[in-house]
Amino acid sequence: MVRRRLLGMAFTVADLLMMVIAFTLASACVGDDMSFSRVLGMRIRIINFVTFLALLAIWHVIFRANGMYRRDRLESGRAEAWRSLQATTFGSLAVLNCAILFNIRLVTPVFVAVFWLASSGLSIANRLITRMVLVRARRGGRNLRDVLIIGTNPRASEYAGKIEAHPELGYRVIGFADDEWAGRAAFERGGRRVVTTPAGLAEYLREHVVDEVVIALPLASSYLKCARIIACCEEQGIVVRFLSDLFKLKLAKATVEVFDEEPVVTIWTGAMEGWPILLKRALDVAISALLLLLLAPLLLLTALLIKLTSPGPVFFVQQRIGFNKRRIQVHKFRTMVVDAERRLGEVAHLNEVSGPVFKVENDPRLTAIGHVLRKTSIDELPQLIDVLAGDMSLVGPRPLPLRDYQGFHQDWHRRRFSVRPGITCLWQVNGRSSLPFEKWMELDMQYIDHWSLLLDLQILLRTIPAVLRGTGAA
Repeated sequence: MVRRRLLGMAFTVADLLMMVIAFTLASACVGDDMSFSRVLGMRIRIINFVTFLALLAIWHVIFRANGMYRRDRLESGRAEAWRSLQATTFGSLAVLNCAILFNIRLVTPVFVAVFWLASSGLSIANRLITRMVLVRARRGGRNLRDVLIIGTNPRASEYAGKIEAHPELGYRVIGFADDEWAGRAAFERGGRRVVTTPAGLAEYLREHVVDEVVIALPLASSYLKCARIIACCEEQGIVVRFLSDLFKLKLAKATVEVFDEEPVVTIWTGAMEGWPILLKRALDVAISALLLLLLAPLLLLTALLIKLTSPGPVFFVQQRIGFNKRRIQVHKFRTMVVDAERRLGEVAHLNEVSGPVFKVENDPRLTAIGHVLRKTSIDELPQLIDVLAGDMSLVGPRPLPLRDYQGFHQDWHRRRFSVRPGITCLWQVNGRSSLPFEKWMELDMQYIDHWSLLLDLQILLRTIPAVLRGTGAA
């Protein structure tokens, strides 16, 4: 415990020192007459000195709030680096806000950029170097934590194997605790050592060094036993971990949050959360606004041609299913006659795709210019307005009409509505209407399960040649 506190204090001092170094580098790059030497010099005004101390305090608060001094051996290096990046990003924004509030001329956009790069690089390097030092020490048998696993089932054995396969984590399995049952003898013949029973756990903890207890019992049949084990460990101040795959989740992920001192387990699917989804939304707004500006002449020309070639409104507005099955209004350039919706029954037999969706390449309801607009996907451009409004994203599963949704017969298809719908997705760049419905749904699930900003950018780049080829457009 003392070593952990000393390590935390060392990290605190190091983070503040690196903030000062990053501030110095940024000051040097700006080249302003308000150099950092003047900030710390004797000629400095009291207000500037107090402001800088306040920045250091804010920096420390942000790092602590972001969990930078919480040591968790099970956390990956990548996750720790990501937390460092989040902390320095928030810290840099705090510096920028203070500069605006107190009119600090030294803090320019260039200053903030250099400061963020320097502080991020130093913070990440500090964490990774410390991790490397600790890993080396643990592999050498130092800085170890003794773990007792409750349970002798296959799950307990599998967890112990995972721990033993990663000596860099610094865990040492000292034994198992369980009652007699049919599989325990076979478990012990496999070389595993049962050192106590759940009933004798309190006495074992009193007499032996145990840093952590891991519960690997089935919750349904062992709830009261687990509750007694946790109470026993809590009483003696022992860290308890619970293998939390309580419901045998196949796709969903579980996270633990605290609300008003109450632990809450959240189960969710998909990868869309945190900073990446905020960046996705920022890109949606920026790109859709830019495209609407650049394509304004084409949009006006298209609207004029629709008006000149067929009676009726320029836009076709349809209610569709959006994020978490919310009803949204989707805008397209009108490509069909005004009463196309009423005449759907007349052409239902022409449907060219499987499943509940309806697609016809040479739909007789198309107007003179409608076929061209669909073939070139120009009819989809007004959906940039829906992206800007927040109902849609540039990339995501297509929003479906109510009629198509009502034809869904399998609930796993409905998982596509767990993310914001988009103008283009994997379906559009892999054949569009030429693909069967089941393949379309599988591609949507693939997008949700493997989503990243890089995947979005790849889909956007692949959409351009797909549109130019007109493959599968309908």
